[in-house]
Amino acid sequence: MTAAPLTCAAGEAAVTRDLVVRYDDFVALTDATVTVHFGEALGIVGPNGSGKSTLLKTLAGLLTPSGGELCVLGASQPQKLLPGSIAYVPQIEAVDWTFPATVWDVVAMGRFSRLPFWRPFGAHDRTIVQSALDAVNMQSLATRHIAKLSGGQQQRVFVARAIAQEPRLLLLDEPTTGVDAATEEALRELVRKLVAGGMPVVMTTHDLDRVGEWFDRLLVLDRRVLAIGDPREVVESGAYAGIREHTHTHGHLRTDHDAHEAHAAHPELRR
Repeated sequence: MTAAPLTCAAGEAAVTRDLVVRYDDFVALTDATVTVHFGEALGIVGPNGSGKSTLLKTLAGLLTPSGGELCVLGASQPQKLLPGSIAYVPQIEAVDWTFPATVWDVVAMGRFSRLPFWRPFGAHDRTIVQSALDAVNMQSLATRHIAKLSGGQQQRVFVARAIAQEPRLLLLDEPTTGVDAATEEALRELVRKLVAGGMPVVMTTHDLDRVGEWFDRLLVLDRRVLAIGDPREVVESGAYAGIREHTHTHGHLRTDHDAHEAHAAHPELRR
């Protein structure tokens, strides 16, 4: 019997079933079945090349699955959702910091998807931008060029841009990498505040120390789902520890498969 088409049930922001994503001949993600609920922070851990960024990009509609099914905010093709519905914050090293823009400019870009072509940027939009800057404590640097910021400040700016977008789903790709402890705590508090307001947040991380404070559930990924559930229980299960010993977890290409042309387009895999 053929399974019924995948749909998002009440309370579900995103659902994948047996999801497969390829980069040319390389399978980056396979048989991934995951559910994300409204008002939930789902953390994703796994070694570099495990498919973490791939999963986020697929949920954002930036990558097209090769197999399986997907439902995001009620749509099987997230790229066809209303602009601004999904906010995706990439890894900080994926950003071109030579772009001539101030902090305010970058955060204001989050409003563009919400503006009909006939309506100019107005007072309401400026209020939203100011609120987003306040949320990440960057209002005092609003006129500074983004290239003149520290790594932690740059990360906060891009999170503010995502908030200004007023999304229904927030995707964060390792937002705490390279930030100081104060920035990390501010981001954690912001995520928990958004989740308390009903926002679904999906975030990748390498840090297991405070997953119980960040997330409601934790997913261990190594091209396929290895474990998912209560953060502390998942950590104690050893599911992630069992794969970490086979690969470097910060800034190095995995060595459990040969290099291939798709590496150039695969931001998770860094030489």
